[in-house]
Amino acid sequence: MHDELAAQVLTAPPDPARARIVLSAPESGPEAWAGSPSAIAVDGEIYLAYRLRAPEHRGYAVKVARSADGVSFETLLTIGKEQMDCESLERPALLRTDDGRWRLYLSCATWGTKHWRVELIEAAAPDGFDPVRRHVVLPGDSATAVKDPVIVVRDGLWHMWAAMHPLTDPGHTDRMWTGYATSPDGLAWNWQGTALHPRAGEWDSRGARVAAVRFTPGGVTAHYDGRATAAQNCEERTGIAAGPAPGELAALSDGPVAQSAYPGHGLRYLSVVDLGDGRERLYYELTNAHGSHDLVTELRPA
Repeated sequence: MHDELAAQVLTAPPDPARARIVLSAPESGPEAWAGSPSAIAVDGEIYLAYRLRAPEHRGYAVKVARSADGVSFETLLTIGKEQMDCESLERPALLRTDDGRWRLYLSCATWGTKHWRVELIEAAAPDGFDPVRRHVVLPGDSATAVKDPVIVVRDGLWHMWAAMHPLTDPGHTDRMWTGYATSPDGLAWNWQGTALHPRAGEWDSRGARVAAVRFTPGGVTAHYDGRATAAQNCEERTGIAAGPAPGELAALSDGPVAQSAYPGHGLRYLSVVDLGDGRERLYYELTNAHGSHDLVTELRPA
C-alpha cells in the first residue's frame, strides 16, 4: 500500500537550492518570520496572503499581494493583529469562490491564552477585505485550539485540514495534529475526525500539520509540517502523506523530504499553485543563515 500511495504523489518535494526569495524576514535572527503563505492563481496572476512576525510583536500582520510573474508582488492591503482583536496572527487561507467572491480565513490567537480560532472576512475584490466585517467560523474550545486552515473546494464540497493543539496540559500546548472538516459553503463546518496523527518515536512525533493537499486518481496526497520535539516548534520540516480519502492520511516518509540547510532547518507551510500549463509554483517559509525565516518560491516546469 505504501508504494501505491507514494506513486500518487504528483508534486515533488521543495528544493531550497532552487528557491528565490519573495520577501525577506522583517528582522534578522530567531522568531522573525515572513511566510505562512496561501497562494492562488486567478486570471493569469498570482494572489498571495502571508504573515509577518517579529519577536517583540509575534504575528503582527497579514498582507494580501498580487503578482504577474509570481516573484515580485504588489501589496494590496494589510491587516494588523489589533484590527482582529488578537495577540498574534498565523497562517491565512485565501480563496475565490465560484461566484467571484473572495475569502480570507485568518488564524487568530486569543489574548493571554494558548487558544487559537479562525475568523473569516469576505470581499468583492482581493483589496477589499475589511476586518470590521469579520466573523468566527472555527471557534475551537477550552480543550482545543484550531489554526492554519488549508481549504480545497472539490465537486461542490468544501474540504478543510486544520492544525489542532491541546490546551488541557499547559506543558504540551505545542503538540499538534491535523483535523479534517467539510462544509457545503465554507461557512459552517462539520468536523469529521483526525486526518493525520503524529507518530510516536518518529521525526514527526510532536506534531503533524497538513500544509498542502492534492486530490489524485487514487485518493489524496499532502505535504505536511512535522517535528519531533518542543524545541523544534516553529522549525518544522516538510514530509509527505497520502491516503484513500481526505480524512485518512498516513505519513509516507521515514524522515523529512525537505528542510533548510541552515541551523533550525525549518521548511514549512508549503502552498502549491497550479499555473494551468503544466507548471507549478511553490511558496513556503524557509529558515535562513541568520535564523530568521524568508518567504520563498520555486517554479516547477511541466
